Amino acid sequence: MPINSFENYPMSWKPSINKNEKPIYKALARQLEQDIVNGVLLPGTKLPPQRELADFLDLNLSTISKAFKVCELKGLLSASVGSGTFVSYDALSNAYLLEDTKPKHLIEMGATLPDNASFEPLLLQLKSMVQEADYEKWFGYGRAGESHWQKDAAVKLIRRGGFETTVESILFANGAQNAIAATLASLCKPGDRIGVDHHTYPGLKTVASMLSVQIVPIKSENYEMSPTSFEYACKNENIKGIYLIPDYHNPTATFMSVENRKSIAAIAKKYKQFVIEDASYHLLGKKPLPAVASFAPEQVIYIASLSKSLAPGLRLAYVAVPNQYKEPISKALYNLNITVSPLLAELSARTIVSNQFELLIEGHQEQAIRRNRIVDRYFADYKCLGAETGIFRWLLLPGKMTGAEFETLAAQEGVQVYAAERFVVGNSSPDRAVRISVCAPNTLEELERGLEILKRLLNNVT
Repeated sequence: MPINSFENYPMSWKPSINKNEKPIYKALARQLEQDIVNGVLLPGTKLPPQRELADFLDLNLSTISKAFKVCELKGLLSASVGSGTFVSYDALSNAYLLEDTKPKHLIEMGATLPDNASFEPLLLQLKSMVQEADYEKWFGYGRAGESHWQKDAAVKLIRRGGFETTVESILFANGAQNAIAATLASLCKPGDRIGVDHHTYPGLKTVASMLSVQIVPIKSENYEMSPTSFEYACKNENIKGIYLIPDYHNPTATFMSVENRKSIAAIAKKYKQFVIEDASYHLLGKKPLPAVASFAPEQVIYIASLSKSLAPGLRLAYVAVPNQYKEPISKALYNLNITVSPLLAELSARTIVSNQFELLIEGHQEQAIRRNRIVDRYFADYKCLGAETGIFRWLLLPGKMTGAEFETLAAQEGVQVYAAERFVVGNSSPDRAVRISVCAPNTLEELERGLEILKRLLNNVT
């Protein structure tokens, strides 16, 4: 029997389970998941201490711990040393942002897409390739040992993004998401923990959930990961590494200072932490800052995706991998992909080596600047974070409306935006904000129609 009387005791969760259902920890985990899904336990709720719950249910402490661990690995709970266990703020949010089909009745301002008006250099290069006498080789298997000059192109592109690396370090992946999945699959075991910003890229969240890797929010200061908090997590949170987007952080559109990049790199070296540096947005700016990898090349897996800087359809990322991680990540990429597309790898390399990629980047920048000036005009009276060459903005909402509420309201009025709740991690409280993709609308006229609707909704927010 329980030691204490709980009749009038203030516990946030008092489950009722059938102890004949075995194993009990799985039954308890199912009850916990159901209560979260059904709204009995709301995001941010602090659960009772495990010993207290064990006493209440007259169960062993280990049974409670195993049930909580099951739900943690599903992303439903977030635990931190000294603070307790909470229902994750993102427990019920949808982190899969790119829909199967383009929304037909909405102005799309959710997914982060580069403009589609700057692709002509790729078209001309592709036409030239398929007219060559030996064109059939582009439709076979690619072999890593035969792609040396393509790796030279990768080094050139990565240098343009602020990091000097070597051909020997380069691996190819089918986009940044593929590279992240391979890195976590090769460097982490189920139950391992990695640190992230308290709002982060949803693709990292979905991959971590699939692999049962826990993500731990690390406190920010002025929208930058705090080096002090990172070091605390190294000492107390049992993390193995961190994931960062230093430039045009997704979703907050902010930049990490050079000073913080150096500090983060130094801490990673000190505690032998791996760092996944997602450089998907490094080439959007006219003067890229030095990469975190440039201060700790032996610790950082640097992912240079071509999706945002050149074109999403290339499905290619260049990954600069430290020697200590290269073999396991290389094997993971092989098991996931066998190879990348020879056609797309060759097209990308030729576009880079011929310097046509500079025309692509400049075209994207010009389009982004034009669109962001329109955004600034509509949101002049509101706080909307982001740079003029960025492809998305972080709109902080006035009044008390949450991001989720505004996302729903905007959709009802015909505009798709994504709420902070989709990006938040664990027991971090989400910003009252939405991410707005400025380049997703097909035309400037469509962008303006969307902004008009959003501004009207903002004016009515209290």
